[in-house]
Amino acid sequence: MAKARAIVKRRKSVQNIRKITRTMELIATARFKKALDRATEAEAYTRKIAELVANLGATSLDVSHPLLEVREPVRRSLLLVLSSNRGLAGGYNGNVLRVATRVLQDNQAEGIPTTLEVAGKRGINYFRFRGTAADTSYTQFEDRPQFDEVEALANKYIGMYIKGEIDRLDVSYTQFVNSARQVAVVQTLLPMTTAQVAEATASVRQAKPATATGDSAATSKAQAVPYEFLPDPKSILEEIVPVSFKVRLFKCFLDAAVSEQIARMVAMRGATENADDMIKSLTRLYNRARQAQITRELAELIGGAAALE
Repeated sequence: MAKARAIVKRRKSVQNIRKITRTMELIATARFKKALDRATEAEAYTRKIAELVANLGATSLDVSHPLLEVREPVRRSLLLVLSSNRGLAGGYNGNVLRVATRVLQDNQAEGIPTTLEVAGKRGINYFRFRGTAADTSYTQFEDRPQFDEVEALANKYIGMYIKGEIDRLDVSYTQFVNSARQVAVVQTLLPMTTAQVAEATASVRQAKPATATGDSAATSKAQAVPYEFLPDPKSILEEIVPVSFKVRLFKCFLDAAVSEQIARMVAMRGATENADDMIKSLTRLYNRARQAQITRELAELIGGAAALE
């Protein structure tokens, strides 16, 4: 009987855990839908402003901007790591922190001093455990990052780059490709070169492929159209380049938020399914133990009756 009671107690514990994982899966699903809607709404604006900067940089006009200035060699770098405040998200944090650690090791091998800034408690604890404390940490970015918060962060990076305090800005985050694929990447946001802007535009387009006669043709036609600048190209460049950088940084936060909820949703779904399997297995063990107990009790009754005859 003791064994059957232990099995019942363990099965009850697994059932309680299943309730938690199932609830977390439903919460992650709802948050994923909201985060995906925000990322989708920002997609068109991000794509268009990236196209404008790429087209402006491709013109033959003699215009320049400090954020477009490529500095070689790189004497000072800054790495921003976007992780989560909460766990139970599968390999989401591990993948991001792995590529971020690789960048730090490469910069150290090349002799490039790197300022480390980490968003998310998981990343902060990870680097603290490795003995590499973050120079600056952020914990206010949840599953709904706000543009004004990211804009304040972007303004700080713009000021540091213009003053020459950093020569390169890298962001380690999970890029959202589609609902079935998210990739941990390290993207260089500063300096903003024409090639990088074009690459960012192409990555944004992956979620919405262009047809041969549709978006691709329209894009080629738009790039071939000559621009008339008013009041002048320099004023427009000074306005649009910082905005483009802010939008790209905000897109990184949105992608990270969507990818985190997908990873947590998948992890909790797997945990719930494993709990179901364990409950079935424990139920079979309990039935076998109960059957053995009943058989033993019947044998004792029959043996006792036979002894009385």
